[in-house]
Amino acid sequence: MKAMVCVKRVVDYNVRIQVKPDESGVVTEGVKMSMNPFDEIAVEEALRLKEAGKIDEIIAVTIGPQQAQEQLRTALAMGADRAILVQTDEAVQPLTAARVFAELAGKEEPGVVLMGKQAIDDDQGQTGQMTAALWQRPQATFASKVEIEGESAKVTREIDAGLETIEVDLPAVITTDLRLNEPRYVKLPDIMKAKKKTIDNTTVEELGVEAAKPLKVTRTAPPPARQGGKKVESVQELVSELKNKGLI
Repeated sequence: MKAMVCVKRVVDYNVRIQVKPDESGVVTEGVKMSMNPFDEIAVEEALRLKEAGKIDEIIAVTIGPQQAQEQLRTALAMGADRAILVQTDEAVQPLTAARVFAELAGKEEPGVVLMGKQAIDDDQGQTGQMTAALWQRPQATFASKVEIEGESAKVTREIDAGLETIEVDLPAVITTDLRLNEPRYVKLPDIMKAKKKTIDNTTVEELGVEAAKPLKVTRTAPPPARQGGKKVESVQELVSELKNKGLI
């Protein structure tokens, strides 16, 4: 059984985001980029499933510019067997990504497609659900535990009311949540080996995928500066201040 793991190149979560002077977006030039943390959890889960003998091959896939090879090589250093770069210099909408992943899933025929529940740059959290719909396979989102037995997977999901356990037939799409696992530390020898591995290249056009209509960003602005707090001497003063601010 194959596992296809979808990863995304994003601004590293430790970087302090800066808005461009013309407010057309955020600064990415000269900024450290890394694999989306939720996708890194997906790669780790695929590795654990392989170590448990549940899957035989891990294929890492990403969509983006040539520089996105760096994130694929991170996945290869972690232990992925193959990598595919779907190259494009255009901004990728969730529907476009889902169409690409569904097309690749049709070609590779994986037993499971794993990806993060969302990306930390846009926080949309739609790609997994759309991929499952286009691929016409079951989905299990926000996974905090994954157990594969035979032709089905038992997935514990994190929902507003707590935890929900469902069982889906394979092949299926599973999106990973924060508490599923802790990704392993990548060793230097594995990083050096990954640099020599071949990455398969294709494009959105070569896959015959129609790009979704792009969204137009009219303005990007930083959040307002946080105002200082005020110390109150009594509950009555606290209630009065909250009423003045229209909070109660």
